[in-house]
Amino acid sequence: MTAYAVDIQELANTVSAVLGDKLKHSVIDRGELTIQVDAANYLEACRQLRDADGCKFEIMIDLCGVDYSDYKQQVWEGPRFCVVVHLLSVSLNQRLRLKVFAPDDDFPLVDSINGIWNAANWFEREAFDLYGIVFEGHPDLRRILTDYGFIGHPFRKDFPLSGHVEMRYDPEQKRVVYEPVSIEPREITPRIIREDNYGGLH
Repeated sequence: MTAYAVDIQELANTVSAVLGDKLKHSVIDRGELTIQVDAANYLEACRQLRDADGCKFEIMIDLCGVDYSDYKQQVWEGPRFCVVVHLLSVSLNQRLRLKVFAPDDDFPLVDSINGIWNAANWFEREAFDLYGIVFEGHPDLRRILTDYGFIGHPFRKDFPLSGHVEMRYDPEQKRVVYEPVSIEPREITPRIIREDNYGGLH
């Protein structure tokens, strides 16, 4: 076993000791540690991961949403929406991936961790915009990438590829107008076209 792998295992042991029964799942894969907590324990677990000796994850590097429906073309039986957080400890030179699933598929809701790492602000707004995940306690949860009048959440797997509406500038009304999508859906099938006797084959 390499020294790096031992370090990861030590981190896994430390995180398990710190979080106790808040830790729902832990796995080491490809030299990386991923843990999972329930939504009810998410906020406190994040606080402990930031402050506890042996953890000291001072920096939240990234936060994103995930839609697990049709996961790997399999029937997914768990909650549909997940929030994935990547943490970094500069002082201890270690990294961690944290996952929390929103318990309600119809209204995905988890706590905001903006009060723990204020870098989460725009990341949570992005996950809200693209996946419709609501972050309770966020100071300013608004769309950040799509237009104000945008309908739906474009990174959800059931969102149509062409969207729900299209927009254009109307010179007569002198403003942008929204209209039903006029693009007909089509499926592009790749075709291989070769000349006769390609490569000397008959």
